[in-house]
Amino acid sequence: QVRLVESGGGLVRPGDSLRLSCTASVSAGNMGWFRQAPGKEREFVAAISWGTGYTRHADSVKGRFTLSRDNAKNTVYLQMNSLKPEDTAVYYCAADASIWIRTIASEYSYWGQGTQVTVSS
Repeated sequence: QVRLVESGGGLVRPGDSLRLSCTASVSAGNMGWFRQAPGKEREFVAAISWGTGYTRHADSVKGRFTLSRDNAKNTVYLQMNSLKPEDTAVYYCAADASIWIRTIASEYSYWGQGTQVTVSS
């Protein structure tokens, strides 16, 4: 069982930055972030392979969001820059034992409770 604790959400203005954190109770094979806006399906944002450090980002966030890790703390960070109103959603951290990057929500075994990110002027 992997427990995930997220933090860092909030209310910001367009163009601002936020950093989300997700700490796992134990090391996972790969960890990812998804987001879900009201009335929409949960969508992939970014993921990282714990063993290789390889990352993958959704096209909608490339160049603006960066996923990184701190091995010693079992923590991943999602740095979000140049935020847009369409980034508004509940952001969920997910983890899986696989060493391969996962981009589909149903392939993740463990989920955090979510943190709200609201981008509004």
